[in-house]
Amino acid sequence: MGQRIAIVDYGMGNLRSVGKALAHVSPEASVVITAEPGAIRSADRVVFPGQGAMPDCMKCLAESGLGEAVREAAAAKPFLGLCIGLQMLFERSDEGDTPGLAILPGQVLAFSRAEETREAGLKIPHMGWNEAWQARPHPLWRGIPDGARFYFVHSFYCAPSDPALTAAVSRYPHAFTSAIARDNIFATQFHPEKSSAAGLTLLENFVSWTP
Repeated sequence: MGQRIAIVDYGMGNLRSVGKALAHVSPEASVVITAEPGAIRSADRVVFPGQGAMPDCMKCLAESGLGEAVREAAAAKPFLGLCIGLQMLFERSDEGDTPGLAILPGQVLAFSRAEETREAGLKIPHMGWNEAWQARPHPLWRGIPDGARFYFVHSFYCAPSDPALTAAVSRYPHAFTSAIARDNIFATQFHPEKSSAAGLTLLENFVSWTP
C-alpha cells in the first residue's frame, strides 16, 4: 500500500487542485482531503493549504478543532504549508492583528503601499509569476533551477525572526521570504499546484522527502 498524504480541510483553501497535483506526481499514494483529526494523525505526510484572509482562516481552523492535529503534524512528520498555510505557522499577522499558530518565530507583514511601491509599477496584491531565489540547498529544491518562477497571490508575507528559516526569497520590489524550512517543515508563499513544472517538481520532492 502506498503512503497516506492528508490535505487539511478546515474550510479554507484551494484543496481540489492541490489534491489533483499530488495525485499526479504520486499516483501510488493515497491522497485524502480531510477534516478529521484522526486522519491527519494517521497520515504519513500532511499538506496545510490556505487562501483568503488570515483572520477567516484562523477562525475556521479553531472552529474545526483541527489546530492541535496540525501542531502535532508540524512537530512530527513531513509537513508542507502553502500560501496562508505558511503564514499561519508564525506568531502573528498584520492582517486583522491575528494570532497565528506560533509554531515558528516571526510575524506576517503587509506589503508596503508606499510611494516606492507605486513608482515600481507594482500592485497589491502581489499576483502572478515571480522568481524564487533559493537561500540554501534543500531536498525540496532538487531538480528546480535557482530563480525558477512560481505563481503567487498575496498581500502579506512572512518575516521570520530567525534568518535560518528562510529557504527562498523573492522580490516585490524588496526581497521577502517566499519559502521557509526547518526540520520536517517546508512551506511556500507561492502555490506549487499552480506553478507548472517547477511546482510539480517541488510536490514530487515533498512526496519522497525523508527529513
